[in-house]
Amino acid sequence: MVNSNGYFSSDKVGKGKDKTEIWIDSKETNTKKDDDTYSLIMKEKEKLLSLEEPLQFIFSHSALREGWDNPNVFQICTLNESKSELKKRQEIGRGLRLAVNSEGQRVQDKQINVLTVIANETYEDFSISLQNEIEEQTSVKFEGRIKNARDKQQIKLTKELTLENFPLLYEIWEKISHKTRYSVNYNTEELIEKTVDDLKNFNQFPLTKRPLLESKTVRLDVTDTGIESVLQNTSIKYADEIRYQIPDVYGYIQSKVDVTRSTIFEILEKCDRCHELEINPQMFLDNVVNAIRSNLNALLVEGIRYEKINGQRYEMTLFKSQEIETYLTNLFEVTKPDKTVFNYIPIDGGSSIERDFARDCEADENIKFFFKLPKSFKVPTPIGNYTPDWAVIFEYCDRIYFVAETKSSLDKQLLREVESMKIACGEKHFALFESSGVKYKLAVTTKDLY
Repeated sequence: MVNSNGYFSSDKVGKGKDKTEIWIDSKETNTKKDDDTYSLIMKEKEKLLSLEEPLQFIFSHSALREGWDNPNVFQICTLNESKSELKKRQEIGRGLRLAVNSEGQRVQDKQINVLTVIANETYEDFSISLQNEIEEQTSVKFEGRIKNARDKQQIKLTKELTLENFPLLYEIWEKISHKTRYSVNYNTEELIEKTVDDLKNFNQFPLTKRPLLESKTVRLDVTDTGIESVLQNTSIKYADEIRYQIPDVYGYIQSKVDVTRSTIFEILEKCDRCHELEINPQMFLDNVVNAIRSNLNALLVEGIRYEKINGQRYEMTLFKSQEIETYLTNLFEVTKPDKTVFNYIPIDGGSSIERDFARDCEADENIKFFFKLPKSFKVPTPIGNYTPDWAVIFEYCDRIYFVAETKSSLDKQLLREVESMKIACGEKHFALFESSGVKYKLAVTTKDLY
């Protein structure tokens, strides 16, 4: 344990190796250390969140109820057999807050914002009821999201990462590991023209309307099973016509997309829709931003050019970062370790397409070696970094080195716009390595590599 302070404080006696830890029940002893610990936990939250404060674990029988607020709760261990649903809700609610860093800023990382409840049997019915309630109110399904914490496996290298152990890995890595940078070239007049055409298309960007106000009245019925709401009536109407204060149009648009003020002026003038600023300025400006961004991204991708950065490569040490522990449902168990790098292959979101692709790579005699590319292997693009899915050594008539992106369809029009654009950038990036036998492929199954 990093630090033993808590509601049950501790002292240490002895010196050197003979130190002995003595736990003191704060109910029986009133010491200054108890007071200091209590004050730190209950009153000095800012100090408790500081990186300089070594205390990491808090054990309490009551702090998770009313009157205590600390967003950085990640584990809850239930020791009693409470039947109170309200108490359980209060406890879980404390742990479901977004964590904050040492500056008090909310942390959005999903890898950090995980609440683990070590529960007794009384939580089973409660958790099912709570999940059903959330599903009814939000339409968010828990199916496939619930994980058993015991069903975890460690992803490990099957052998030491050396040339002798993985000659095929080093062979393909030598061909694809060059780092690149890009430059873009687009015509501003073409951007203006395309954006104006989109804004004039009312099917794509409808006319701006006044804000809608929706009012609902419900009746709350208290029953033996809980509180139920019954809809009584609902009304929808447009907000009253008022003269909005026009915001800084140029400043707002430039904070969202990287274009000049003169470009914005021409777009606003030629689209002939500026009067909509008086109706609902936020909605109108967001439509303008979306139209500019969509066309700008498309032109940037169309005009992108890549070049190798001399002497810069992705290191083999990237594979070390993949040695993690994760849920078995997000893993493919390797049965032919000589054809890949790890004992398990991570499958994004438990994707059946990626799982089938990994299975087929193992079974296909023409595929000599394959692996998922490390997450830190990133191709820079104007719309964010891109990590392709697979690297494959394929041998049929000739030996070919594939970098593959697995999707549910080969038709790019069926993919999300950002996905399609990043794939287009990937094609141009890996085109630099075609002379060494590297090909970039969009694939659904391994048959698409033939």
